[in-house]
Amino acid sequence: MVRVARHERVGRDVVDCTPGTGRRGRPAEAREPRMDFTGKTVLITGASYGLGEGFAHGFAKAGASLVLTARSAELLEGVAATCREMGSPKVTVVSGDVSNEDDVVRVVSTAIAEHGKIDSLINNAGISDLRGMAPERFDMETWNRILAVDLNGVFLYLREVGRHMLETGGGSIVNIASIMGTGANELSVIAYNAAKGAVHSITQQLGCEWADRGVRVNAVSPGFIITEMVRPALEGMGMDKWIASRTPMRRVGELEEIVGPVMFLCSPMAAYITGHDLFVDGGTNASNGTYQIPPIHHEWNADSAPRVGKGYPGVVPRPDWYEAMAGGIPGIHYPLPEA
Repeated sequence: MVRVARHERVGRDVVDCTPGTGRRGRPAEAREPRMDFTGKTVLITGASYGLGEGFAHGFAKAGASLVLTARSAELLEGVAATCREMGSPKVTVVSGDVSNEDDVVRVVSTAIAEHGKIDSLINNAGISDLRGMAPERFDMETWNRILAVDLNGVFLYLREVGRHMLETGGGSIVNIASIMGTGANELSVIAYNAAKGAVHSITQQLGCEWADRGVRVNAVSPGFIITEMVRPALEGMGMDKWIASRTPMRRVGELEEIVGPVMFLCSPMAAYITGHDLFVDGGTNASNGTYQIPPIHHEWNADSAPRVGKGYPGVVPRPDWYEAMAGGIPGIHYPLPEA
């Protein structure tokens, strides 16, 4: 049988609907949709590597002009060069610290001066602490450092870019939140959870408050999205298998599986969506983190449910995984401080 490519147009966006085009075990719909951002300017924070770099590549392929910001100008220049090769007509690099108000004002002002407008903001920059520090021993220096980036930085960009969008007639903002902001988790970092929970709340508030003035504010809450940079380290520690065992889809997420949803929320296809937090986590949030326990019919009702497999064995990571990650492995779904 010959497979015929099929495409559907939704607004200005063309999506490949060809069946059976998935790879590496993922369904076809996981492929990044082909969207047109020609003539649009997208500002991405934390764009020097990891998710931020992935977002930059996705929008570049779609023809968007880009403003990339992070702390490391050197890393940003490398990302910018790749984005130009991928088709972005104009890429502006502005280094800055999201927790520094003056830096944020400068980055946004430069973006407007260079591009004339900002159509979309991807509020991605963030940090965490991987030492496994218990809440009852959490020091205020670490608490303040994480909230300064993960909450204050998000607000500062919301304020500055939001004001610009309100003045120019609209735009789309996507905050990168986390499944750890809406519930407890064994990998909890209390300050990170608190910051991401606040981002979830801010998204709802501003999504409603600015809705009638044309500015949409949404969030994406990733589960465990593993980039090629961190895959060898996590596989070496057994964390990939442990994460998969806690995820109903029984695998970790791939970078392109978060890029597509973020681009969708910035596209005309999401024109009636605001104040929403989109979970991209393989079902982790829906399962309330309990899915490592096999359903009862796996064990004693197999005859009446032959399509159901055997019980899923429990998986634990190497006991020293916290120590290994504390060495500075860039990670999972948050950039570390150098971004």
